[in-house]
Amino acid sequence: MVLALLGTLAATFIPSCSTDYSAQSASTVIREELPAGSLDETAYYTDADGDWIHSPATLERGLRTFFEKTGVQPYVYILKNGTTNSTSALTEAAEELYDQLFSDEAHFLLVFCDDGDGSYNCGYAAGSLATQVMDSEAVGILSEQIERAYNDYSLSEEEIFSQAFSETADLIMSAADDQQASETTRNVVIGVVAVVAVGGAVYLIAKNRKAKQEAERKRTEEILNTPLEKFGDSDIEDLADKYEDDADK
Repeated sequence: MVLALLGTLAATFIPSCSTDYSAQSASTVIREELPAGSLDETAYYTDADGDWIHSPATLERGLRTFFEKTGVQPYVYILKNGTTNSTSALTEAAEELYDQLFSDEAHFLLVFCDDGDGSYNCGYAAGSLATQVMDSEAVGILSEQIERAYNDYSLSEEEIFSQAFSETADLIMSAADDQQASETTRNVVIGVVAVVAVGGAVYLIAKNRKAKQEAERKRTEEILNTPLEKFGDSDIEDLADKYEDDADK
């Protein structure tokens, strides 16, 4: 089942003029990468305008990064400049194109149209599996990254999409990465504490044993250095019995 991202989600993609790359949204959702084999890998873009993508490798670099980190394969479909400025029309086009382009439920399709006058609009459609990663928060983060990249005039047309998808992958998967790092740190700490505890126990046992042996050595030395006349008859007999027992062991 293909899910079109309608209404307010589509509306959020109307660009403003923000170029503040430092104010990136943090993800609050822990997302898991889709398992391998969820889709049949396809091409990554269509440039129906014919004058947007001149370096496919540059574009696909960021799209492949997104795919590798999320398990969702993105596809960018660029309409001829000025075709429409209606987000609902673009979303409907995305839904129709999804069924034409893909035979699985793990793609995310962006239909993009520039108005030729410094602005753009987008429509989106996602397979039912893809929405496990590309939820409403993730789509919102992608919209911010497209807007920032579009308004960064140092970027080429290919780099706009490449950077937007690459940055989005990092941001939407960051909560899972942070959790994994936290669990790893916790396991390391637990391991270190366990090693220290075992080491401390072994040290105390060895220390107590050594102290006991030292006490016995001093006691024996004291006995050996004590003249027999200082012992009573019963003491001498006890000592004799002790040494006989030691000899039998």
